[in-house]
Amino acid sequence: MNTTVIGQTFSMKGQLWSSSLTNNDIPDGQSSFESTLGYIPTFSLSKNLTNKQLFDMEWSYRLERVYAGNALLNDKKKHHRYWVRYSSEKLEARLGLQKIIFGPSMVLRSLSWFDTIDVKDPTGQTDGVEAFRLRWFPSNTLTVWSWAILNDQDTLSYGGRTELSTNKGEWGFTFHHDPSKSLQTIGQMEIPIFSPQNRLAIDYRYDGYIGFWNESTRIQFDDLEIGMITIGADYTLPVANGILVMTESMHITSKTNDSTSTQLYTAFMASLPVGMIHQFMFISQIDWEENLNYHYLRWSATYDRYSLNLIVSTSPKRADYNLPEQSLSRSLAGFGTGLQIMFIYNH
Repeated sequence: MNTTVIGQTFSMKGQLWSSSLTNNDIPDGQSSFESTLGYIPTFSLSKNLTNKQLFDMEWSYRLERVYAGNALLNDKKKHHRYWVRYSSEKLEARLGLQKIIFGPSMVLRSLSWFDTIDVKDPTGQTDGVEAFRLRWFPSNTLTVWSWAILNDQDTLSYGGRTELSTNKGEWGFTFHHDPSKSLQTIGQMEIPIFSPQNRLAIDYRYDGYIGFWNESTRIQFDDLEIGMITIGADYTLPVANGILVMTESMHITSKTNDSTSTQLYTAFMASLPVGMIHQFMFISQIDWEENLNYHYLRWSATYDRYSLNLIVSTSPKRADYNLPEQSLSRSLAGFGTGLQIMFIYNH
C-alpha cells in the first residue's frame, strides 16, 4: 500500500512466513514436529526535499512463534527496525535500529560483526543494531563510513570504514572499538568476547574471469588476539541457465601468551536457476578441526509476492558436539537429518 499525502509518501509492507520441520535428532520429551509462524509488518514514510535531498523513516516489528508439537518453544516479540534517515547526493545519515552489513563473503563471513545474515535462510532477514551511521560519497570511487553503536549493556562503541573502487578491484578498510566489559559474541562462529577490544579488517573483491575475494580481520583484547581470514572464489559454468559455483575457506587463529589454537572451515555452494521461477541451491560446509560436516539442499519457487521452499539438510547430531546437551538449542533446526517446508508471503 502506497499513499501520497501533502508531498509525503507513506507505504506499508510486510513479510509473513510459515514453516514445518522434522528431523531424526529429537531432544528428550520433545515432539519430532516443529512449526514456525512469523510476521514483520513495516511502515515507511518519505518526503522529498529540495536539491535532490530526501528525508525518510521506517518502523517494523517482528512477531515469531516456534512450536514443538502443541507446546510453545519460543515466542519473539521485538522491534525489528526503527530509524530516520537524511540523504543527498554526497551524504547519508541514519539513526535508530538498523542493519549494518559489509564485506564480500557469502557463507563464511569474517566481517559479520553487526549482522546475522545467513544465506541458508530463505527470508533473508537479519537482526539490527541501535546506531548512528554516516556515509559520505566524495567521489564515484570512494565511500567513507562512520558509526556509533549502543549495545545491550548501554555501552557506546564506534568505528568506521573506507571503501575504494578501482579497475583492479574493490577494497575495504574497517576499524571498530568496543569498550564493553560484558560477555558478547562476534560473528557467525559466535566467538566469545568478554573485555574491551579493537577490531581491524581489510577486504578485497575482484570480478574478472572468476570472482575472487578476501576478508582478513584481527580482534585484540587483553592478552588474547584472534585472527580470521576468509578466502573465496566463484565462477558461473556455461551449463543450462548457468550454474554458479562458489567456495570459501575460513581460518581462525587464537593466540595468547602461552598457547595458539586454530580452526579451519570450508564451504562449497552451487546455485542453478531453472527458468524464471525455480532455483536449486546446494551448500556443503566442513569443520576440519572437529571433523563435522553440514549439507543443505533447497528448492525454491519464487513468484511476485510469495515463494515456496523445500529444504533437506544433514548436520551433526547433538551427541557429536563436545558440549553438554543442556547447553545446546532445544530447536530441531541445525541438528541431524531434517526436512523443512517454508512458505513466504511478501506484500
